[in-house]
Amino acid sequence: MPIYAYRCSSCDCQKDVMQKMSDAPLSTCPECGKETFAKQLTAAGFQLKGSGYYVTDFKGGPKKPDAKSEAKSEAKPDAVPVPAASTASAPVTSGTT
Repeated sequence: MPIYAYRCSSCDCQKDVMQKMSDAPLSTCPECGKETFAKQLTAAGFQLKGSGYYVTDFKGGPKKPDAKSEAKSEAKPDAVPVPAASTASAPVTSGTT
């Protein structure tokens, strides 16, 4: 059942009422009793839940990385590789024995 927002133009009473679409709109204010209670025009509020909706249909949040890009990022090491020691720093020995 939908929820409708009502407002009284006399006393500014606001109330949300759950009623069937086939029900007649309310006209009597529950606070002051006058016939100035009217339905307001409001935006529909809904949330899609479950796995039956496509991600591309309703964009709203950041995209989740796919498994391939996660595997590539995990394969790369975070540490900087240390260069191998050069031969110039090795001790020099004479060729005579």
